[in-house]
Amino acid sequence: MRTLYPEIEPYASGMLEVGDGHALYWETSGNPDGKPVVFLHGGPGGGTSPAQRRLFDPACYRIVLLDQRMCGRSTPHAAAPDADLSANTTWHLVADLERLREHLGIERWQVFGGSWGSTLALAYAETHPARVTELVLRGIFTLRRAELDWYYEGGAAALFPDLWEDFIAPISPAERGSMMQAYHRALTDPDPSVHLPAGVAWTTWEASTVTLLPRPELVAEMQEPTHALAFARIENHYFIHAGWMTEGQLIANASLLAGIPTVIVQGRYDACTPATTAWDLHRALPNAEIVIVPDAGHGYDEPGNLDALITATDRFAA
Repeated sequence: MRTLYPEIEPYASGMLEVGDGHALYWETSGNPDGKPVVFLHGGPGGGTSPAQRRLFDPACYRIVLLDQRMCGRSTPHAAAPDADLSANTTWHLVADLERLREHLGIERWQVFGGSWGSTLALAYAETHPARVTELVLRGIFTLRRAELDWYYEGGAAALFPDLWEDFIAPISPAERGSMMQAYHRALTDPDPSVHLPAGVAWTTWEASTVTLLPRPELVAEMQEPTHALAFARIENHYFIHAGWMTEGQLIANASLLAGIPTVIVQGRYDACTPATTAWDLHRALPNAEIVIVPDAGHGYDEPGNLDALITATDRFAA
């Protein structure tokens, strides 16, 4: 069973101006002359963490991490009282990745993304297939209406009725017919007594349901109010706009990726992004390898998922 590589520190980092008043935090670690790979975090709004560098052999890879617009160490931050998310869309992020690739002098790179990161990876690769050497995708999410309804409008409540009660608590009974829209109103309310509890409740729901077994330390980490508010605001902003994509766009356009070696890793018991989306992507991209991990949920660092992901990055390193 493969596990994370040892801890490493970046050898370079910076802030990249990308327009619209936004600056992105980026860092590179591993081998400066190695195979380039870019890690795309989840959420949107999750930000990066040092553990994510450790998915790649540092002797072989030039590892690029970035915090997407308005989260992590990027500026401005979505938790700010005057946060304006109008210039934060899927296509802004796709353009940001191209700016970063050019800024770092990288011709082509491997693209690794899980959860929302798989959405962004697909959107980027379908827009710039010539810039992608391989795709490693985990916990596939494409923002189709059925996917959003399952997790945010009550489908997953069948598995987690107790946790769902906590999720709907900040929303009045009269508004619960459309939870994403009701949360949008709460998260953008100027009153901290409204938007902060909403942010924490939204993020707690996710942290409590993304792993096969409960992880109280993950829940506590994600409940930090500033992080929770930014995470919830950005996610909700993307979801009520369906990622600024047509229904089913990413899977419909998967044929654009036919020449890119691809590995799809999917936890069998992923309640956040159920396996049906990964399977639909595999059917649209039959040359992709799909690994359905029999004893894992959504978390990238659950043992079976981690083993499959590092097996893929090790193979592509060669």
